[in-house]
Amino acid sequence: MENKKKIKIAFTVACLAAISMFLTTQYRKHRKQKKFWSSCYLKTEPKPQNKFKRVLADNSYAPFKHLKLSDSNNENSSSSHPYQAEITALLKNPHLEFNFVDGNMDLKMSDSYVWVETHSQLQELVDVLSKERVFAVDTEQHSLRSFLGFTALIQISTQREDYLVDTIALHDIMSILGPVFSNPGICKVFHGADNDVLWLQRDFHIYVVNLFDTAKACELLSKPQKSLAYLLEMYCGVATNKLLQREDWRQRPLPVEMVKYARTDAHYLLYIATCLASELKQQDNLCLDDKFHFVLEASQRSNTICLQLFSKEIEASPGESAASSIISRHVKDQGGVSSNFCDTEFQDIVRQLCTWRDLMARVHDESLRYVLSDNAVAALAHEVPTTETEIYNTISQTDLNIDSLSLNYSLQSPSPIVCSHWEDIHYLLQEKIGEPNIFQLILQKHLGSKGSCPLSIYNYAMLSKSNLKLENRFISKQNGFKNAKRVGRKASRELFVQKFSCKSPVYHNCRIYANDGRLLCYCDRRKLEWYLGRDLAKLIDDNPPAIMLLFEPKGRPQDEDNDFYIQSKKNICVGCGEGNHYLRYRVIPSCYRMHFPEHLKSHRSHDIVLLCVDCHEIAHAAAEKYKKQIAAEFGIPLFVRKVVDSKQAHEICGSSESIANLEEAGVSPLELRTAAMALLRHGPRMPFKRREELKQIVMKYYGGREISEEDLERALLVGMNPHERRRLGKKRGLSFKHATGSIISGKKQENNSGGMVTSATVNTSSIDNVDNSHATKGKACSKDQNSDFSIVTDMDAVISSLCSDIEVDGEVFAADCKVMNSDGIGLSDAKVISDLDTVANSESSSSNGTINSIHLSSDGISSPKHNPKLSLLGHGPHGKQVVDHLLKEYGENGISQFCQRWRQVFVEAIHPRFLPGGWDIMHSGRRDFGEFSVYNPSKKVSAAAEG
Repeated sequence: MENKKKIKIAFTVACLAAISMFLTTQYRKHRKQKKFWSSCYLKTEPKPQNKFKRVLADNSYAPFKHLKLSDSNNENSSSSHPYQAEITALLKNPHLEFNFVDGNMDLKMSDSYVWVETHSQLQELVDVLSKERVFAVDTEQHSLRSFLGFTALIQISTQREDYLVDTIALHDIMSILGPVFSNPGICKVFHGADNDVLWLQRDFHIYVVNLFDTAKACELLSKPQKSLAYLLEMYCGVATNKLLQREDWRQRPLPVEMVKYARTDAHYLLYIATCLASELKQQDNLCLDDKFHFVLEASQRSNTICLQLFSKEIEASPGESAASSIISRHVKDQGGVSSNFCDTEFQDIVRQLCTWRDLMARVHDESLRYVLSDNAVAALAHEVPTTETEIYNTISQTDLNIDSLSLNYSLQSPSPIVCSHWEDIHYLLQEKIGEPNIFQLILQKHLGSKGSCPLSIYNYAMLSKSNLKLENRFISKQNGFKNAKRVGRKASRELFVQKFSCKSPVYHNCRIYANDGRLLCYCDRRKLEWYLGRDLAKLIDDNPPAIMLLFEPKGRPQDEDNDFYIQSKKNICVGCGEGNHYLRYRVIPSCYRMHFPEHLKSHRSHDIVLLCVDCHEIAHAAAEKYKKQIAAEFGIPLFVRKVVDSKQAHEICGSSESIANLEEAGVSPLELRTAAMALLRHGPRMPFKRREELKQIVMKYYGGREISEEDLERALLVGMNPHERRRLGKKRGLSFKHATGSIISGKKQENNSGGMVTSATVNTSSIDNVDNSHATKGKACSKDQNSDFSIVTDMDAVISSLCSDIEVDGEVFAADCKVMNSDGIGLSDAKVISDLDTVANSESSSSNGTINSIHLSSDGISSPKHNPKLSLLGHGPHGKQVVDHLLKEYGENGISQFCQRWRQVFVEAIHPRFLPGGWDIMHSGRRDFGEFSVYNPSKKVSAAAEG
């Protein structure tokens, strides 16, 4: 009996233990799940903007879409100004009668005003404003608790009444005001309208047309201050508290002092505008310069503001600019000295926290500074706390140390976002840093199907339109320096845009008309000035400028099927429509086009288009790939393959196996230059094995002999054109300033050549197909005994840039040259050799046809007729040979077909959607030159005769 009782007790205990273990497991699982999917503060803290049903600018990474008018025929209207035509018309024909106030205006502001908060009240306001000739406008914004910010109040004042429009209550129907603001017959008065114009577009698709900005008037009148507070006190005797501008304009009802402040900003604007307009007119009356009109300039500057378009600031990597700013600021705080504060780990954490902050700000519609301050980001990255308490303490202590005058002194620290999602920060700071797709996972965690944060009209698009490309953005234990490389590429791209993008509009869309009134072309201002300066045309329009020629032009674009030249052109990328930056891109590569006949290239802009950096990169890659196909098709290599020292060439010429020896001896000019540069810069600090590898490359150029530092500097010049050499001369002191000690190990070698080492080019691709009849040794090493000049038997081998003098640190090097023909045969020495374009002064025969020769002057220097653009390191020689081949075999039709092939390559690579009208793959490109053209053949003949 007792045994049964014991068994029963044991069974009960076991069951209880099992139940306890099961409940504990479930509790821990639930607790862990609850910890990961923590509740968001937004579920208990509603925000006014969450009630909006219509938001034009959400927090996603998608670009902002502007208003598209129903009657617009512009394909790109979503990214262009819908009222551009109306604003442009005002700029051309401005309304200069600035009568802002009828009669005398009572400066005393009454207690009555209209608070507009219902649909009917807003419609009544629209009816009132539609009958006005002018009204004043101001806006109040809220940005602390919103990612992009939003308009919380609009103040509108007529001469009789002040209106305060509650844009929070009326947010979804504010577009009713659109037609009034875009009416060019009604003048809108603002002060400092640059931001207001953009905010109205962002929130309500309201576009301002016909604007008078009192701040622009202040600029023209050279006022000591341009603030509205200064104008209020100067003209109206009213003092305002501008600190109220920082108050929370979301609160309803607004306190009395905030209402008064809001009314004051708009109420007196009409009177202030009247005073400023009067002063502008006085300046016009006093000014003796008829070319400058103050009233006209004020109108044009004001209306130019209306052309601005709102756009989101979208970074390639979210938070990257903020991270760069934090890192640079703390490096500066450290006195520019590398320390733990600016090491790689610190930078990685800063970038990750800034990206997380950017995501959280967008998800919760909060400002970056509200989520996490810059100082807190730096402190977390520096201290790397490991627990929730440490994270909280680090952030709160850092924020307490921020200047009490800043906006953050009254903010909760840590913020509700950090308190709700501190696990994210802990996760980023600990061992899982760099995990692929981490930020996509965090985004799904907060906004996914089981997300911890509520979806809103601001963040729901982030799930479908997120353009985050963060999979491999951060350094992990396996990926080494990927982040550094990516940051470097981004910095390089930004530098490229800053340095090489066009700094001003390329197309001015000025017009040139024939004397019969027919449009000849659109052009830039400089071309107009050229005609006007020579009294060959007369000005017939000012804005944009247009001229009419006073002579009969050679032809008409319409008659030559060149409609491209009579089309206006936009300053945007022809591929994607990007308008913020663009570069000129030559559809026909310059290495070919520079050798075209003059009438096929001069003043021909058909094949020069605008591309953004990204499209430019795609087009360039496609062009380089097609160049290789051209090289294979014509059997003309892109690069000069090998160069050898002239002394070595002489020795090889005397051998019985000269061709094979030359091919084996030569080195690539680019390889030679790279090796010489590396040895000069870093030779003493290089690992011994790598230094010996590079030495062998240079020694191969010099025939295997030992080399000196002087030999390295001479090798560095091989293949450079004069321009490249001048650049090297300027940079040499900076580039080599760290090259201390002996670069070449062992005893220093003296120059065995007895002077400047000479170079020779070897076209190894041609060596492979040598005709035995060309390999006569007697001709190979021959030299004219009567004059000091080189005889070149193969145009492929002539590169004048090898032979130009260069001054480096005050020392002039006279580059002796040795030139090899296509058979690899060495030719005579010369001080300077002309380029491919030089016309020979004498001719003789050789095994492969015509030869060119350049006679030198008594001092051994030839006439400077060489082409300084050709370089062994580029495609110039290849381009010259291809063009010569086409002209010889097919004539100008061959050039035309060649251009068509390149245009096809461009179209297939870019798929351009914004090409100017008239652009055509089959464009002929041919033109005739008129009587006054500097390219007229008769003018060139006469100029040569005069010379």
